[in-house]
Amino acid sequence: MRPLREPVVTTRAVRVECIPDGRSADLPPGTPAQITQALGGSFTLWVEGQLMRLRGVDADAIGKPVPDAAVATAGSADIGPDELRALVWQTLKTCYDPEIPVDIVELGLVYVCEVLPMEDEGTHDGAFRVAIQMTLTAPGCGMGAVIADEVCDKLLALPGVGEATVDIVFEPPWNRSMMSEAAMLTLGL
Repeated sequence: MRPLREPVVTTRAVRVECIPDGRSADLPPGTPAQITQALGGSFTLWVEGQLMRLRGVDADAIGKPVPDAAVATAGSADIGPDELRALVWQTLKTCYDPEIPVDIVELGLVYVCEVLPMEDEGTHDGAFRVAIQMTLTAPGCGMGAVIADEVCDKLLALPGVGEATVDIVFEPPWNRSMMSEAAMLTLGL
């Protein structure tokens, strides 16, 4: 699979995350880059020999429209746990490792997805707590917190979600056999 290599230039200062360590960096206006991946509402850029992740909300900084919400919501807070669970899985399929053009579900990174009623006092009735346990393709991946934050942000935007947690776990260790057949075909494995 040939990577996308669309040339772009930053039109304003923008903060990005360096791949693979996840540290933040600022790109000044006029920085040349190439888009290597545009999936799940974010962009992976190649800038002077370094991969960087640009959040979708900053797409205008490279002359792209800010992506719409990645998932169509049910439109109502009166969503039941089964409908919400399906929507959560649909949302998880919009989250990508910025180095791999396959979503985290197809990669086999999501181990647990729980949708539970909120039990805290003071929360409105009908709200749910979503708890995700996921892993990374490599234990030392510096992008783990970035991916977990993206998952959490997307889940919190869903109707009926009052709380979302994402725990990164390493048991069992991830391996290629956890990928779906579609992921293996996409990656040429």
